Amino acid sequence: MRYRVTRKIAASVHFNYGMVSGNDNTTEEVSRRYRNLSFRSTILELSVQFEPALMKETTGHRYRLKGVKGRRWLGINTYPLIGIGVFYFNPKAKYNGKWYALQPLGTEGQGEFPTRKKYSRFAVAIPVGIGFKYWYNTKWSFGIEYGIRKTFTDYIDDVSTTYVDEAFIRDAAGGANSDIAVELADRSEPVGPEDWKRTAPGAQRGDPTDPDTYMFAKIMIAYKFRMVKRRRRSRPKF
Repeated sequence: MRYRVTRKIAASVHFNYGMVSGNDNTTEEVSRRYRNLSFRSTILELSVQFEPALMKETTGHRYRLKGVKGRRWLGINTYPLIGIGVFYFNPKAKYNGKWYALQPLGTEGQGEFPTRKKYSRFAVAIPVGIGFKYWYNTKWSFGIEYGIRKTFTDYIDDVSTTYVDEAFIRDAAGGANSDIAVELADRSEPVGPEDWKRTAPGAQRGDPTDPDTYMFAKIMIAYKFRMVKRRRRSRPKF
């Protein structure tokens, strides 16, 4: 849904659905390949965007008609975008053929380790990007939009801080899932006698100073509705 605030600025409401994933096995970085973590997560996003047009949209005549005055149709528009939104994410990892939600497992001791609370699966995002629009006629338009989302969470992939002692992980997960939580918290496969130090309690697992980002690329089809103004009824004068 899009509403023109002024001739050069529009506001729009968007609902986006997507999927993000990652796997340390696809990188050439030695430390990350050894870490051997992987995940996937659904992204459900609701946002409001502001779109200042670089060129003023006009709705004049599409063709140059002899004897017809007025502005000629301008069918292409480019615009930057910025906004604010909220999104839901739910990182999962596959273990023995089954996908497990990672947030309830507390893979970094969240909920038990001092100073680490359970993270929320809702977070704020700032969309920033650019869009291109082509007006086919006065009603229908087609567009392409690309935007990066700056977020304020580092847990879209469930990886942020350091490894902790498995006792904290077992307490955080609780019940029958404690063994699974320990396995998913550290999936490294030591080879040399010193490899265990890479995932020992206190060793780096993620980087909390670098929040996660994600991107959306969209192809859009839009139909323009015209707002009907009510006519004032004149009252007879006596």
